[in-house]
Amino acid sequence: MGQRTSSMEGVGLMQFDLGFYCGKRVLLTGHTGFKGTWMSQVLTGAGAKLTGYSRGSEKEQSLFALAELEKKLNHIVGDVRDLEHLKKVFAQVQPEIVIHMAAQPIVRDSYIDPVYTYETNVMGTVNVLECVRLNPCVKSVLNVTTDKVYRSNEGAWGYQENEPLDGYDPYSNSKSCSELATHSYWNSFFRESGAAVSTARAGNAIGGGDFAHDRIIPDCVRAVISGRPLAVRNPYSIRPYQHVLEPVMAYLMIAARQYEDRSLAGWYNVGPDECDCVSTGRLVELFAENWGEGFVWENRGEPDAPHEADFLKLDCSKIKSTFGWRPAWHIGQAMEKTVNWTRAWVGEKRNMGGYSYKHGVDYLTREMDAEIQAYMEA
Repeated sequence: MGQRTSSMEGVGLMQFDLGFYCGKRVLLTGHTGFKGTWMSQVLTGAGAKLTGYSRGSEKEQSLFALAELEKKLNHIVGDVRDLEHLKKVFAQVQPEIVIHMAAQPIVRDSYIDPVYTYETNVMGTVNVLECVRLNPCVKSVLNVTTDKVYRSNEGAWGYQENEPLDGYDPYSNSKSCSELATHSYWNSFFRESGAAVSTARAGNAIGGGDFAHDRIIPDCVRAVISGRPLAVRNPYSIRPYQHVLEPVMAYLMIAARQYEDRSLAGWYNVGPDECDCVSTGRLVELFAENWGEGFVWENRGEPDAPHEADFLKLDCSKIKSTFGWRPAWHIGQAMEKTVNWTRAWVGEKRNMGGYSYKHGVDYLTREMDAEIQAYMEA
């Protein structure tokens, strides 16, 4: 995987230049997941020397496979619970930047298998941090967690980074523990020297290519394909929904900026503006408005369903004031992009790697030049 010119270098500078990643050795855990695939797409486009470490996709369909990314990066199959294997990978790759996204990410699955959830989300994080400690080549680390790390207040204000970490369910709590482990490693090993270490707590991401079960947009897509009504169990719950490229670009910005200035390391919320924190019912309505005929949904509560917070909202003042970061797309635009990607996949059988790349360029530049258009149509 030799160095090459970045195809995104100098494009859409925004809060940082993606050209920073050209030639950088980056290790990304969880690179075959939904967010991980979008990040892999951006990093390979930016010319990074990318190594992905993941158990691989267990789903029949995956964006990683559709985008044909395996041939564009150093794809390693492994489990973050396996410390010895991780040590070998770190020693071989000698990464400069580590972005940790591997996780068991589904709340309801954590009730079914809490032990696996804790093993992956807590000890997986500890194993990654231990490898960082043992490899001084690493200059920047980002642990991606979730907005669900906070102790629930069910209030009308957004959570701030200084509020207590105490997730309710096993998934949320395991991510709280992942945050605490990261804080401990920072205080014990990295505060004075070594890698700059941050965590990023993002809200719910939507976008093309999410095939996970028990997520609202994939459920909408499956309902459309099957021709059956979608049952929404809690249409009144409020979440900070955003297009997947919003957190992906924010993560890359944090990792790049702290690489250059380790005083910027910290704990950051990444979420939409308040106007884009909407109910699940409103999100489904937006899907219906963009999809048109052929999609029907109904309110069907589950009285015995596991506990999930009714209200989640993030205060993103810190990342805005520190980096000048701002969301690029409102929820309506995010849904339009999501539905357009889905239509292209369902009906037009396009090159989904290229189509996803188009969304990344759109995000950075807000328009496509003739060269990128020609690439997309090739």
